[in-house]
Amino acid sequence: MISKDPVATLQALVRCPSVTPHEGGALTTLSDMLVPLGFRVERMTATEEGTPDIQNLYARIGTEGPHLMFAGHTDVVPVGDETAWTHAPFEGEVHDGVLYGRGAVDMKGGIACFVAATARYLEKHGRFPGSVSFLITGDEEGPAINGTIKLLEWAAARGEKWDASLVGEPTNPERLGDMIKIGRRGSLSGKITVHGVQGHAAYPHLADNPVRGILQLTAALMDPPFDHGTDEFQPSNLEVTSIDVGNPATNVIAARATASFNIRFNDTWTADSLQAEIRNRLDRAAADGALRPGREPVRYELAWAERPSHVFLTRNNGLIASLSSAVASVTGREPKLSTTGGTSDARYIKDYCPVVEFGLVGQTMHMVDERVPVQELEELTRIYLAFLEQWFGNAGV
Repeated sequence: MISKDPVATLQALVRCPSVTPHEGGALTTLSDMLVPLGFRVERMTATEEGTPDIQNLYARIGTEGPHLMFAGHTDVVPVGDETAWTHAPFEGEVHDGVLYGRGAVDMKGGIACFVAATARYLEKHGRFPGSVSFLITGDEEGPAINGTIKLLEWAAARGEKWDASLVGEPTNPERLGDMIKIGRRGSLSGKITVHGVQGHAAYPHLADNPVRGILQLTAALMDPPFDHGTDEFQPSNLEVTSIDVGNPATNVIAARATASFNIRFNDTWTADSLQAEIRNRLDRAAADGALRPGREPVRYELAWAERPSHVFLTRNNGLIASLSSAVASVTGREPKLSTTGGTSDARYIKDYCPVVEFGLVGQTMHMVDERVPVQELEELTRIYLAFLEQWFGNAGV
């Protein structure tokens, strides 16, 4: 039975070229594995003007609580230069005990292991003392507009409620068992525009150079530090990611300059309080500066990117303890509870139930020759099986 074998299951999923926004057969393949196990599988297509339609999948076995959701995505990033791969990116070849393919780590591997763990649980115990669901999107690697957030809304509107969620993203930096993610920093992005007066570089008194102003404003954003971190989170950190004047000529003073920035923030802040702090810093720097000595203060505009990601921390001891114990029982290592890294779809799930993240070692995700040792797939399957037994054994609390 393929669903009990994480290697064969992953090979079947990798062979589906599901580069965002294309389904590529991945959700169909997953459905064909879940239906024989007794899952009721539904597909929903999310749409929004100006974005590609995205196919998503929701599957559930059981009708009672407690209800555990496994969440993930079958879409993958592009392969890049396919000739640079030593093994074809959509073949799922195994060579010297390593399975190669786009999505092997991020995150079809996690899905394959949870399918295998579910199949083994049912073979061993006959049924779940509650419910298990798969919430799988095809829009995690893309704009994430028609993916998990809409799938959650769709399922909740149909009466679905969850007691806890496990996201199968690759969380381990070096070895399987290193790290469980119990929260994520927030993410906020914006763009500053400083207006000047265009002119000839040889006649600066006739122009106002906006580069002077953009440098003053970005310096104010990067220093002093926003905070020094908390017990659960590292310090908030703002990075200026681009500065541009759109000017190819070396003898022309530009009419305007723009700067984009992103800040990853801890629970010292909310998105609203952080926006207010950033605005205050920019206002002070603009008032204190000028595009040229004796000129007017810096004039700027600030535009926020849509939908900031909010910081969250999971405090559900039963969920965390069940997963930590399962990891330790298989690997012999006590996993670190971490909030590091970027954002994930857990930022949406946390509005519906407590959520943690645990999956494969992430060292080769998004790389040429993305790959995973087959032994690691077996170990993760055993961890997921032990987690299912412990979480349901504790009645999900």
